[in-house]
Amino acid sequence: MKELPKIVDQRWVEPRFKLRQLDLEFSNGAQRTFECIPSRGSGAVVIVPLADADTVLLSVEYAAGLHRYELGLPRGRIDAGETPEQAADRELKEEIGYGARTLTTLRSVTLAPAFMAHETHVVVAEELFEERLPGDEPEPIEVVPWRLDALHELIQREEFSEGRAIAALFIVREWLHNERRWK
Repeated sequence: MKELPKIVDQRWVEPRFKLRQLDLEFSNGAQRTFECIPSRGSGAVVIVPLADADTVLLSVEYAAGLHRYELGLPRGRIDAGETPEQAADRELKEEIGYGARTLTTLRSVTLAPAFMAHETHVVVAEELFEERLPGDEPEPIEVVPWRLDALHELIQREEFSEGRAIAALFIVREWLHNERRWK
């Protein structure tokens, strides 16, 4: 890996949105100012709940940013003191009414690493059982079973657009295909 640039100075330019400017000097002497949003909290989880080895449980939830209903995966932030697995278990129960006996974190993904420090952990949930915790959703979330061998059809649907969900399903499909030999 290359040598990291030296941070010459840094300042908050938009405290409300936590926008930070970094004055950097690279190893070749070039100097630039970058803007970024540092991570707040412990990150987030996106959960791939497997009803069985061939079926994932998706959710239908209102997406205010697009003002439409979006088909996706359960997800949420990791609260202070929680592990990704604990957050995934809590979010599953709050969002789709299931717990999991087995939770496996496969890796983390980023949204826009050039501008944001936010990481989302991809967690596979297996051996599901019904259990509901109160959540913050304004209406019940519809659960939709989807076969993993029809992933090619899912990614073509307009209402399935979140990049983290798309990435998580491909990551889990590869993990399952390789007989869970990661890590």
